[in-house]
Amino acid sequence: MTKAKWSSLGLSVLVIVVLVIWMATGDIKMASDEAPPEPEQEQRELTRVDVEVLEAVAYQPELKLQGQVEPWQLVMVSARAAGTVESLQVGLGDQVTAGQKLLTLSTDGRDAVAARWQSRIRKLEADLSAARQLKARNLAAETELLSLQSELAAARAEMKAAELVLQHLEPNAPFDGVVNRREVDPGTLVQVGTPLFELVQIDRLKATGRVPQQTVKDVEPGQGVEVNLLDGTRLGGVVSFVASAADPATRSFAVEVVVENPELKRAAGGTANLNIRLPEQKATFISPAYLSLNDDGRPGVKYVDSDNKVVFQTVKLLGISTSGAWVSGLPDEIRLITRGAGFVAPGETVRPVDRTDQRG
Repeated sequence: MTKAKWSSLGLSVLVIVVLVIWMATGDIKMASDEAPPEPEQEQRELTRVDVEVLEAVAYQPELKLQGQVEPWQLVMVSARAAGTVESLQVGLGDQVTAGQKLLTLSTDGRDAVAARWQSRIRKLEADLSAARQLKARNLAAETELLSLQSELAAARAEMKAAELVLQHLEPNAPFDGVVNRREVDPGTLVQVGTPLFELVQIDRLKATGRVPQQTVKDVEPGQGVEVNLLDGTRLGGVVSFVASAADPATRSFAVEVVVENPELKRAAGGTANLNIRLPEQKATFISPAYLSLNDDGRPGVKYVDSDNKVVFQTVKLLGISTSGAWVSGLPDEIRLITRGAGFVAPGETVRPVDRTDQRG
């Protein structure tokens, strides 16, 4: 047997021996039907949001209305008797007091009528006195006494009517005010009802406006009002009347405000902004940028509660401007989400970062 054949035979024997030893040890690997377990998924990192601690404070909201300012009283003094204007006692712009004479109309013989009735009354009074003396001595009948009493009463009534006509020839101011218009001049012939003077009372004014039905429940008589005129003047007032029924056309409620005007500022007849001070309540001041709407279209804000969960809370707007908004409906203290609110949902746990001390 050659040397090459012996080499091949030795290699085969060696392989067979190794195989027998391997099988004898029982270390046989079987394929598994189950996939190897995946490595445990890494826990998702919490979303980070910036928060700012805000506290509710006492706040007095205001209801802003567009209003109209009117004189407290306005009347056109008209003639109550016919005649010719003889003289004027007041002019345009004059301040008058209640009972002050405004002008004088011609008597046209009506003073003589009053004088005649005065003489008639004196005669009847004398006749009645004499008749009573005669009646005491049974020298006059009872019917004669009654007749004189009746004539005297009629004469006195006529006298009162004549005196009233004379009073109408000198019309007086019905209240303290200012002469705003003059419709006659000396020599003007007037009839009963002819306009003479327009008087206005402006030391006190009346502001009127309309309250929407959504907020009328918050308005009551006695509430303070700031009246801002278009020229920048501010006057103080008090709500004096709130209508009990809405205007059927506008569904709004009429409101009247008493406005003191001691300096007699020319405001009557103009427009004004009425700021009605509503009852004080707790409110939080926030930037309007942090407001968002829920599915129902109601405004609200997102904040983080004590468990670091996101809460969406609807709010009521009490006042809003370019610098911020006063809202109610929030807890006394909140951690308002100022950055990242759009990336988190209510109920989600987040990692808040307090930025309270970094307010700009």
